Formats: sequence, structure tokens, C-alpha cells
Amino acid sequence: MIRRLLISFALSAVALAAAASPVTVPDHRGRTLSLPAPPQRIVTLMPSLTEGVCALGGCARLVGTDRFSNAPASVTALPKLGGLEDAQVERLVALKPDLVIVAPSARITDRLEQLGLKVLVVESNTHADVKRGLETLATVLGEPGRAAVAWAAIERDLQAAAARVPAGMRGQRVFFEVDGSSYAAGRSSFIGETLARLGLGNIVGPELGPFPKLNPEYVVRAQPDLIMAVDRSVTTMATRPGWSSLKALRERHVCGFAPDRYELLIRPGPRMGEAALVLADCVVGLGPAR
Repeated sequence: MIRRLLISFALSAVALAAAASPVTVPDHRGRTLSLPAPPQRIVTLMPSLTEGVCALGGCARLVGTDRFSNAPASVTALPKLGGLEDAQVERLVALKPDLVIVAPSARITDRLEQLGLKVLVVESNTHADVKRGLETLATVLGEPGRAAVAWAAIERDLQAAAARVPAGMRGQRVFFEVDGSSYAAGRSSFIGETLARLGLGNIVGPELGPFPKLNPEYVVRAQPDLIMAVDRSVTTMATRPGWSSLKALRERHVCGFAPDRYELLIRPGPRMGEAALVLADCVVGLGPAR
């Protein structure tokens, strides 16, 4: 009994020491962020960052998020502070966060730092970015060991998803539409990398960047074997200039995802492996290419 108590006290002391230890971590701008201790009041301004913090055991430390963060369910009750283009700075500052975590595209980074807030910039364009981002978040949370566990879960699901794809579907060239618009997920994006892990091709080469804006003629010329998009966009694709000639549309070689499933697919975070399984299930449902 005494031995168990001593062990318990020792573990508690280690945990307290870790919680009080200074944190130094490089962010994705190449700058070094220093904090006197792991942050206890965190604001995240991108859904994938919110999910990353929660997956690494930091959900209870969140005091606010962007308006789109909705997973896990507990974050829906937190104050919503706008988005990338219209973050509500005054409300954010009033929450007195000791760390704000943003994407490189956030417009308010400089202003927040001018106001004296600590800001961590985390990139997530590629699989390597996501892995590095999880490591960065885990370090700043004072939980460095959790990153490897989170990434191992992603890898396990990616491998399982790849194993599901029928041999007859491998090599099929995909057009993955982003956000129901003319933007596409290219080969160099995290979505493109997931498609490649599944043995699928991509009509958008790496030279166009991760998420290029395409004109309708580009897609018509490319003649993708398989189209992936949110379901509401799929229903109107044939009305776009020239798209009625797309064989993939005529033969219903299409994966149209419900908004909640599509939302999962376009978030580069700890659920990336789960997203791969969703993609694989759709491909399996289509069967071998005709």
C-alpha cells in the first residue's frame, strides 16, 4: 500500500513538473515560440487544428475556436470566433488565451502578436505537414509522446484503406473538387497524397500546386475516370460548359459525399486515416472500371 502511494506521488510530481516546464518549439514560419509552461487556455482558428489539439489530449484547454470547428462534439459549445477572413479579434483577446493556433493563411497573425498574444502557425498542406504539425502541437501541449500514437493510427487506417481498393480500380485518374467550386485537390495536396496511397491517379499534376483553380475546359480535356465532390455539386456538374461529355458523369463513375463526410475528407488532421477509409469505401462501391 505504501509503495503504491509512493509511486502515485512520484508520478504526480513528474506530471506537475512537466506542466510547469518551459516550452520551446519552432513553428511553420521558421520562428521559435517560447512559453513559460504548456498553455492552458488555447484558441484554435481552423477545424483541423482544433481536432489535432483534442486528439493529443488538449481538448479541455480550448477556450474558443473558429466557427467551423465541430469535432469532437464537445467543441461546439465553445465560443466561435469567425474564420480565416473575419476572425473576431476583440472577442478572442477577451478570452485571454495563452496561445492562439492558426494556419499560415490566417490574416490576423501579425495583429494578434502586436497585441501581445502568443501565436503558433501550423501548416497542413501535405501528409508530412500533418505529421510535423501533430508533433509540434504535442510538444507545445507538453505531451510529446502522443504525436507518434496519433500518427500511427492515421497510418494504420491508410494501410487498411489501400487494401480495400480493388485491383481493377487502381490507376484510375481522379478529379477531386474542393469546396463545391472550381478548385481541385492536386497530387501535391494531402488529399492527392491520400489518393495516391489508395493506388489512384490524379488529373492535376504537381506543377499546378496543391489546390489549383481549374477552368471547366481543363477537366473536359483531362477526362477523369472518377469524379469526387460534395453531393450537392455532383447534381449540377453536367450543366457546366462541356461537362455533359464527361464519361465519368454519364456512367455515374462518381463519388458524391454527404456534407459531413465531405467535411471529413478536406480536413488535414488526425482523422485523415478515417477519411481514407471513406474514400476507399466509395471506390469499392463503384466496382472495377468499365
